[in-house]
Amino acid sequence: MSKNAKIAAGGVAAGILLLFWLPWWAALLIVLGVPAAAYLTLDPSQRRRLRRVTRKELGR
Repeated sequence: MSKNAKIAAGGVAAGILLLFWLPWWAALLIVLGVPAAAYLTLDPSQRRRLRRVTRKELGR
């Protein structure tokens, strides 16, 4: 299993656990808010590089 697959599986497991412990709206806010906050902490050059890499992986 690749590193990204392990991270994705951990995120899904954490999301399911959060749904049981918190109201659904709070769990959704955490699941969507954490990656958004991480993206916003990147400086502009890192954001450009991240967009370029994801476009390459999509085959564009």
